[in-house]
Amino acid sequence: MSQQFQHDVLVIGSGAAGLTLALTLPTHLRIAVLSKGTLANGSTYWAQGGVAAVLDDTDTIESHVEDTLNAGGGLCREDAVRFTVEHSREAIQWLIDQGVPFTRDDQTSREDGGFEFHLTREGGHSHRRIIHAADATGAAIFRTLLEQAQQRSNIELLEQCVAVDLITERKLGLDGQRCLGAYVLNRNSGEVDTYAARFVILATGGAAKVYLYTSNPDGACGDGIAMAWRAGCRVGNLEFNQFHPTCLYHPQAKSFLVTEALRGEGALLKLPNGERFMPRFDERAELAPRDIVARAIDHEMKRLGIDCVYLDISHKPADFVKGHFPTVYERCLDFGIDITRQPIPVVPAAHYTCGGVVVDQNGHTDVPGLYAIGETSFTGLHGANRMASNSLLECFVYARSAAADIVAQLEQIQVPTDLPVWDASQVTDSDEDVIIAHNWDELRRFMWDYVGIVRTNKRLQRAEHRVCLLLDEIDEFYSNYRVSRDLIELRNLAQVAELMIRSAMLRRESRGLHYTLDYPDMLPEALDTILLPPTFGD
Repeated sequence: MSQQFQHDVLVIGSGAAGLTLALTLPTHLRIAVLSKGTLANGSTYWAQGGVAAVLDDTDTIESHVEDTLNAGGGLCREDAVRFTVEHSREAIQWLIDQGVPFTRDDQTSREDGGFEFHLTREGGHSHRRIIHAADATGAAIFRTLLEQAQQRSNIELLEQCVAVDLITERKLGLDGQRCLGAYVLNRNSGEVDTYAARFVILATGGAAKVYLYTSNPDGACGDGIAMAWRAGCRVGNLEFNQFHPTCLYHPQAKSFLVTEALRGEGALLKLPNGERFMPRFDERAELAPRDIVARAIDHEMKRLGIDCVYLDISHKPADFVKGHFPTVYERCLDFGIDITRQPIPVVPAAHYTCGGVVVDQNGHTDVPGLYAIGETSFTGLHGANRMASNSLLECFVYARSAAADIVAQLEQIQVPTDLPVWDASQVTDSDEDVIIAHNWDELRRFMWDYVGIVRTNKRLQRAEHRVCLLLDEIDEFYSNYRVSRDLIELRNLAQVAELMIRSAMLRRESRGLHYTLDYPDMLPEALDTILLPPTFGD
């Protein structure tokens, strides 16, 4: 039997953004943090590189801002960039205070004026400003924040809870548009429960699972973006999907990303014959921004008809490689690749959703009471191409900002009561789940083929036609059968795919991560692509 729950704050998503917000809020608030699988299912756990921030005396806020603007293809919102960078040091200090075990620098100390933690450099950055925990930064951050959250009696950490849809005043036929909570599938009971909350936060990550090849875990299905769209929120710049240039190419290596920090420490990209190729594409060579590197690899693979290229750090001392990149070293060794002696076979894979739900500097969406933070959101920080290691920074800065904004409103908002329960009286159990699997495969394949690293008008038109047919089929299935995690994710992923395709068709230029053969040049004016849902402003 379905249940009803009441909280002050409902956080949908248990990654860096969601946990940071929960931990920043006052301890007297009742907070629920939902994970649709296990708590470690999100992208945060798998982030290797680190967090970009101005931490060293030789670095400046202006330099970090300039690097981010340059990487963003002229489309970053400078106020968002400056806001994020200016709050970077305090965000890192907060993480240090929580106990995150960042790698220390044996060469410096506080006494001699140096920074006590080791900083590395990644593509697009003009300084060493990436603070990290070896090459498993995300895991170190996640474990620390989770441990802190588990010690808070006011924070409920709930696994196997899949958000189905948001509950808004408009959907209930009431005056107003405020978000009142969410319907949530409890995978243990099979029932859809009702969660009422004064404030709802979408921290569900991105939508890279829309592509056939991705570095993301299975849950990156754009759930928050799709739910916000259905609730009446604008979305922005969804045509900009970042493909990480270097994912391990091996038939048994599912979604293993080879951190960009390898290139920051001197790893070279090579063709099968050992020839370097990046200097032919950009003067920054291997340290060029990700869009340039991914397109260069894609070009060489298609030109030569090869399955992969190679990332080589074997010219560095073995102890250096093992010490700085233990995770990559051990993982590659599992597949018979000794990176201290051999190059790593790599291919590009979908990695990060630069667009998302339109928000302001406090994480506000267009729906009162509803916030979006982390990869789910579109803050304007990333522009047409996210610079390496700015994403985790965005999670911490905007989560802390949203928490402060919630605190400022606490006295004005009460927990909603008497929300209607989920109506499952008109649906039956499905005996045709094979349809979900087939639709899932079809969607991811045509998105990879038609809306990938290089696009054309004809490819986008084909994708639009296919996704519209899929949406109709999925909607009919959703209306007649009981919901499951697979069905919910497919519904959300198809919706976000349609928004990505529409956004790409509207951008008649090549800029950053959006490269089209029909419009290879960049327009003189940089404009965001903002889509308005049918219910916007009602």
